[in-house]
Amino acid sequence: MSVPGPAYDVDAVVLDIEGTTSATGFVVDVLYPYSRARFAELLTERAEEPAVARAIAQVRELTGEPDADAAAIEKTLNAWLDEDRKATPLKSLQGVLWSEGFARGDLVSHFYDDVVPRLRAWHAAGLRLYVYSSGAVSAQRAWFTNSPAGDLTSLLSGLYDTENAGPKQEPESYRRIAGSTAVAADRLLFLSDRPGELDAAREAGWHAVGIRRPGEPYFEQGVGDHAQAGTFDEITVSNSRSTS
Repeated sequence: MSVPGPAYDVDAVVLDIEGTTSATGFVVDVLYPYSRARFAELLTERAEEPAVARAIAQVRELTGEPDADAAAIEKTLNAWLDEDRKATPLKSLQGVLWSEGFARGDLVSHFYDDVVPRLRAWHAAGLRLYVYSSGAVSAQRAWFTNSPAGDLTSLLSGLYDTENAGPKQEPESYRRIAGSTAVAADRLLFLSDRPGELDAAREAGWHAVGIRRPGEPYFEQGVGDHAQAGTFDEITVSNSRSTS
């Protein structure tokens, strides 16, 4: 049963995906195996494509192995997958594969039942919506394009990942997003299930609410001293500056 939750007057809401809008289990159980099964072909047959070549160079730099071949890079990617490491080249290559999988109809994204109606209501009320996820922007776009409720990208004003914004547990990343969106820090609300991300957003001057959904990895740990909600329906968000 929902109980009254936190209320905010802001200009924009920034959304995490895994554990917040969508089930982490779907990503781990469906998307991760999908990419793992396709890394080898991507690295051997499409290594000259700009996005793939850039990610390969980044893997070599991060591992300190400038001559690593496709097999060694695949081994590194799989190890990072096992660790759930938020490495930018891993996320970039997953983004390539997932985007194609969504486009082919192999994949359809997942959203918790409360999310899409609330996003539509917030958008209609004049709030700008952004995504900030460790998944690559290309994967985010595919995720919101291929939802069970149809294409949701018209609700979004922008997408951010660890490449264009920075690591999610560093306050500077949130300052960078605020500058990019031209929204004052105290007019931004961040929703995430990860306490370290919430801490970083708050340090950057944002409002932050921890989303705690049963079954998610951070549910038992909690969100520290941050305001929290079990669903988006428990959060009241308005924009007193909106003319819509």
